[in-house]
Amino acid sequence: MKVRRLSTTQADFDANLKALLAFETAQDDSIDAVVAGILKDVKARGDAAVLEYTNRFDKTNATSMAALEISKAELNAALDGLEANSRAALQAAAERVKSYHEKQLMQSWSYTEADGTVLGQQVTALDRVGLYVPGGKAAYPSSVLMNAIPAKVAGVKELIMVVPTPNGEKNQLVLAAAAVCGVDRVFCIGGAQAVGALAYGTQTIPQVDKITGPGNAYVAAAKRRVFGVVGIDMVAGPSEILVICDGKTDPDWIAMDLFSQAEHDELAQAILLSPDAAFLDKVEASMQKLLQEMPRKAIIETSVTNRGALIQVKDLDEAAEICNYISPEHLELSVEDPLAMSKKIKHAGAIFMGRNTCEALGDYCAGPNHVLPTSRTARFSSPLGVYDFQKRSSLIFASSAGAQTMGKIASTLAHGEGLQSHARSAEYRLK
Repeated sequence: MKVRRLSTTQADFDANLKALLAFETAQDDSIDAVVAGILKDVKARGDAAVLEYTNRFDKTNATSMAALEISKAELNAALDGLEANSRAALQAAAERVKSYHEKQLMQSWSYTEADGTVLGQQVTALDRVGLYVPGGKAAYPSSVLMNAIPAKVAGVKELIMVVPTPNGEKNQLVLAAAAVCGVDRVFCIGGAQAVGALAYGTQTIPQVDKITGPGNAYVAAAKRRVFGVVGIDMVAGPSEILVICDGKTDPDWIAMDLFSQAEHDELAQAILLSPDAAFLDKVEASMQKLLQEMPRKAIIETSVTNRGALIQVKDLDEAAEICNYISPEHLELSVEDPLAMSKKIKHAGAIFMGRNTCEALGDYCAGPNHVLPTSRTARFSSPLGVYDFQKRSSLIFASSAGAQTMGKIASTLAHGEGLQSHARSAEYRLK
């Protein structure tokens, strides 16, 4: 495995870093064309189109949408059928995720001005949310927890989950997770047709207000296209990890932390920053050694070779500067005083502090959400949270006195904008 080595002392470092981070996010025209056709068909024909595409793409032979809906009894049976350790782990993770997200709940508020005018904010939950969960071989019960629990904590009335079941293959852990989270309805559909069904509604599947959850390129393209009809969480790129280490952590630990993201897919990115050149050598040796025992060896090797890097920096302050440029999805601060260093980090999806805090803890059970901004979007966006399932309405109650004060201001500004009806509307209330 070839591991790219860079140093900030190189004259062309900035150009090399930019090239390393470059990821082609432009939508493939052929995928977009297919998705556009599927969405148009689902919008026009509803259940019939969803059923047709599901049978074609997932190699199923369902004759009705009812056959594709999983009952609450089947979800509960999946939970009851889990081996004891798996069930305990799933429930423990769910409790931790719930406990963390309960602290994110936004509250309504208001204040009264001296003249009796009341201003404020009313917070309400979305009515119905669609949760997309990958199915088949790429089955992630953790994805159910991270999307469903904050929605339920927010007070979403109904959660509709869609999960493809290629060749009728249902993942019992995914179904069990849906039971643990209290998902209201589950349908065995996936792809662009599932996104279309959630966005537009069909005879069987009700229209949702927002769609969250990861999927393949067709799902991502469909989410892009339906945004505006419904809300979406984000269009996520490949998984990323950036590790900053002072050179005092076991190199095997750091190598495996890098692998933990590289194993997701060939486009994933794993980068290490350290001021210690000898430590970078040790980590590279660990990577070469440990790669041989990895079941997903081929994926890791491709990911690290094409998009990974070991970068020598001048010091940890420079590492923080580079981190803020990279704006990684996952950031590990494997240093002596991670709390102090975290204050220098402005842009990162999630910050894992200390030598014992591997990124994998965040993926499954630490509590914070693992749905995070990728591709440098942490510069302007945040992890999925309860906030994404709540919305705010402004509250304005003008007292009689307040109408006099504000009415004059509004009238003057409205005339300045040439909007006489606005001005007169305010002036009617002046005494």
